[in-house]
Amino acid sequence: MSYIVPPCTEELIELYRDTQIVVVNKPTGLLSVPGRPPNDSDSALGRLQKINSESRVVHRLDMSTSGLMVLALDADSHRNLSRQFQDRKVKKGYVAEVWGKPANAEGEVNLPLRCDWPNRPRQMVDHELGKPSLTKYQLMTSDSSHGRVWLEPVTGRSHQLRVHMAELGHPILGCEFYAHDEARQESSRLHLHASYLEFSHPLSNEQMTFDSPAPF
Repeated sequence: MSYIVPPCTEELIELYRDTQIVVVNKPTGLLSVPGRPPNDSDSALGRLQKINSESRVVHRLDMSTSGLMVLALDADSHRNLSRQFQDRKVKKGYVAEVWGKPANAEGEVNLPLRCDWPNRPRQMVDHELGKPSLTKYQLMTSDSSHGRVWLEPVTGRSHQLRVHMAELGHPILGCEFYAHDEARQESSRLHLHASYLEFSHPLSNEQMTFDSPAPF
């Protein structure tokens, strides 16, 4: 039986557009790209292709993750941006609220990940078959039960930030896959937001920087 994704009624906000690229702020609950039927009717890419049919996805955010995405508007820009992501020249920063407070104010989580195929889309740590995965974190603020952290994924594995924070013992609030019951029930949405994005413009080579404050 197929799981039907509930419709996302929030607006996909454009922050920048020219003839080569468009940068948007994706709301939580919206797919980055169309899913398999019946979840193929709405996505960030689909909405943008209604404006410009040449819109092409370069990277993705989980449906539950909100925040910054850049898309290409022609084949050359798509190749250029894809290469920047592949070569790790794009700088990305995320804000997350997690259960508890990390013992260290900053650090790294270096745990290899692979898909947990019987339970996909869940990912799992696998020291033999997993792909190298590295996340840097820094504690921003905290109270007695929650911490607000800044996350920088050095690699870009699926669900990387969610798994790494859960493995650290501090699952992201509202995470439906890796949080324990208390942390999951703390919020109706995942408290993970792509807040910073920096890359080189594919045509002018100008350094482009975008910030988006977390909505939680």
